[in-house]
Order: sequence, then structure tokens, then C-alpha cells
Amino acid sequence: MRQGVRMVGLLASRRARRWFVGVASVLVLVTAAGLTLSRVANSRTFQFFGEIVDRVDTDQKLVALTFDDGPDPAGTRAVLDTLAARGVPATFFLIGRDLAAHPDLGRAIAAAGHEIGNHSYSHERMVGVTPGWVSREIESTDTLIRGTGYTGEIHFRPPNGKKLLVLPHYLGEHQRKTITWDVEPDSASPNQNAEALTTQVVERVRPGSIVLLHPMYPAREQTRAALGPMVDQLLQRGYRFVTVSQLLTHARR
Repeated sequence: MRQGVRMVGLLASRRARRWFVGVASVLVLVTAAGLTLSRVANSRTFQFFGEIVDRVDTDQKLVALTFDDGPDPAGTRAVLDTLAARGVPATFFLIGRDLAAHPDLGRAIAAAGHEIGNHSYSHERMVGVTPGWVSREIESTDTLIRGTGYTGEIHFRPPNGKKLLVLPHYLGEHQRKTITWDVEPDSASPNQNAEALTTQVVERVRPGSIVLLHPMYPAREQTRAALGPMVDQLLQRGYRFVTVSQLLTHARR
């Protein structure tokens, strides 16, 4: 009798261990999958569908300046003035809602000959979203961009650089590139320092780099102050500034 009880207990213990190991294995796999998907969502160089570009492989000393967010009265005119004083083109990735609020600033960007990219309408994270939501975010902003008079190709940059499945699939289906970056100083921080931002950019740029800056909105005055010095120093180092579309044409085949 006692032996039978011990056998039942042993079998129950084995089943419990197998159950525990099974549950633990599932949890490990789910965690690993979650970490992998998180890395993909945040990657600047990889996505499951379509083409993603963080820089261009070229031996020419070319660099693309890109600005996220806006247009915004606190930053757009100052940025345009800085670029105009140096004859430098750039690419502005604009938010649809800001463009709807300030269409005159969008027209000023286009009139100055700069490239305009799409940075979504709401600037919400584009991970775990529906195809319909993605198409509305992108297409409504495309319409606003065309309203500025800009006629060139409209590239897309995800808010905060995050993407996973639905967004890259949409862009791939529409033959549009996801544009990220390889040089990003801490330009969106409330504790920016113009000199430090300038040094971060100048020291990290290499031929074919795409630089991300956040000069819009009142709190980013230091980023705007850094723009002129960083352009001047890169020009002194022999770099030539181009738009993202222009940079793409110089990719090594």
C-alpha cells in the first residue's frame, strides 16, 4: 500500500516537473520572440518587408541632413534661414497634423527647394497597428505634402524609427523606402548643448551618412543653434550636402 502511494506521488511529481519545464520553455520562447521583435522594431538597418536605408554606401563625401517633426513656427523659419545662408539643401520629415496647422510653413520649405518626407499624420507608434490605420496616416500626410507644391518623391520615416510588420509591408507594396539614419545626436533632449551636438555630428559623419536632427518646437533652441556650426565644420572637411533622394542616386552598385 505504501509502495503504491509512493509510486503515485512519484508519477505526480514527474508530471509536475514536466509541466513546469513545459511552461518554462514556452515562457523562454515567448520572451525570446518578444526580445527579437523588439530589436526588429527598433532596428535602423533591418525590416521584414521592403527597403530600409540608414545610410548610403559611397566613397564620395556626401551627407544628407534630415529634420524630424513640424513644421513649427518656433523652428522652421530659423532652420530655413540657416540653410539658405549656406546654400545647403535638406530633407524635412513633416508630421501631417503640424503641416495641416501650418500650411504656410510647408509651402516655404517647398519653395526653398528642400525635400519633404512623410513622418505620419499623428506621430503615434506604428507598431501593432492595422493596415487601414497605416494607410490613413501615410496617405493623408501625402496629400498635405502635395498641397505645399512639393513634387518630388515622398520618402517615409516612422515616428521614433519604430516599425514591425504592417508598416513595412505597406511601404513595400507601394515601392516606398523606409528612411532611417546612422548619425543621431541627442537633439530632442531638453538638456541639449549646441557645442556638444555639433561635435557629436561632425565626429560621427562619414561618406553617405544620413543625419537626424530635431530642431522644431520652442524647447529645441540649442539644436537650431548647433545647425550652422555643424554645417560649417562639415563643409570645411570637404563634405557636400544633398537631399535623401539625391544621396540615394550615389549608392555604390
